[in-house]
Amino acid sequence: MSIRSDERALTAETESVLARFNDAFGRGDTDVVMSLMTEDCVFENTFPAPDGERHVGARNVREFWSGFFASTPSARFEAEETIVSGDRAVVRWVFHWENNGVAGHVRGIDLFRMRHGKVAEKLSYVKG
Repeated sequence: MSIRSDERALTAETESVLARFNDAFGRGDTDVVMSLMTEDCVFENTFPAPDGERHVGARNVREFWSGFFASTPSARFEAEETIVSGDRAVVRWVFHWENNGVAGHVRGIDLFRMRHGKVAEKLSYVKG
């Protein structure tokens, strides 16, 4: 295989993992989300400002996702644009929610790094 075809294969794998990850995330399915993350994964949340909160390792990331999905049952994640190159990806998104009958949303991006067909790093940033 040439370097170019290796890069295309890695990009295709990243696109596939990311599609499954975003689908599970949109459903709030912690088990599937975590099945697509490495044991030593890193997630950087957007809150609290200005730098967010860093979660390292599958156990800590799972704990965060479980609480997050439980606390936002009506939330909806919408991927607006995805750019993939090799083992890296950028997803531009909108996150919608409703709290006490009041709708809200926030726009942001996630920077992903994959390793061996799983998400190793998900760094999140929002417009403030």
